[in-house]
Amino acid sequence: MMSKPLLTCEVLLGEAVAMIGGETPRLDAELLLNHVSGLSRTSFRAFPEREVGAAVVAEFERLVAQRIEGMPVAYLLGHQEFWSLPFKVSSSTLIPRPDTECLVEQALALSLPDDAKVLDMGTGTGAIALALASEQPNWLITACDLQEDAIALAQANARELRLPVNVFQSSWFAGLPTDRFDLIVSNPPYIASDDDHLGEGDVRFEPASALVAGVDGLDDIRQIVAEAPAWLNNNGWLLLEHGFDQASAVQALFSERGFTQVKSRKDYGRNDRMTLGQWAQQGADHAE
Repeated sequence: MMSKPLLTCEVLLGEAVAMIGGETPRLDAELLLNHVSGLSRTSFRAFPEREVGAAVVAEFERLVAQRIEGMPVAYLLGHQEFWSLPFKVSSSTLIPRPDTECLVEQALALSLPDDAKVLDMGTGTGAIALALASEQPNWLITACDLQEDAIALAQANARELRLPVNVFQSSWFAGLPTDRFDLIVSNPPYIASDDDHLGEGDVRFEPASALVAGVDGLDDIRQIVAEAPAWLNNNGWLLLEHGFDQASAVQALFSERGFTQVKSRKDYGRNDRMTLGQWAQQGADHAE
């Protein structure tokens, strides 16, 4: 029996690009081929005639078939870069997104003590907490999440990156050890339960518990804003990511709760996607 001819990188990639479609089919295909072959993306361009073995082809085609169905590339690879750091990811957590790096930038721009205590709520992969730890080694950073799988993943990422972040299981503030923080930061669920985007793209495969927050998408943000003062030091900050059309509503929640210096900041797409405020009432709402 004659063996099947080996396929070249360019033929494999060309066929995959045509089938994957979407916004970044070539990038998706190259990342998947890099993952299964160990060859760099640069080599695909420099040596498009390079032949690929049958086992690699079979695994590549398996992953491409899943990508065609909509499975996010990050889940297929098992990792995603964030803040130039490699993070393990799984279907139990959101995939870290570039725009959330703007949240990290805003946190780093605040005037905080050199030994600031920082809390990252709903940490998922640990991306925000670990990005901050990579930039501010003297900060005492705590992260929490409700989901056990997310906690295990964040702890694994902390070990891999050798960054000192303590990760706890907690439903927002309910399970935290008594403490106060100079900064509380979070990328909480903020999508409305009937939002059409929940049936589109990568979001279809991400955990709904990390995406959906009630009829208007603000249920979790309301809770965080209401309870955060009990956990903030005097002049501490609360910094939240939210939807592109929620800035006015979130600012109102901050102001009504008594935060000062309330303002929103833009993401890379120039949308108001983050709101922050300062708590400056020493002695009020002290954590029990």
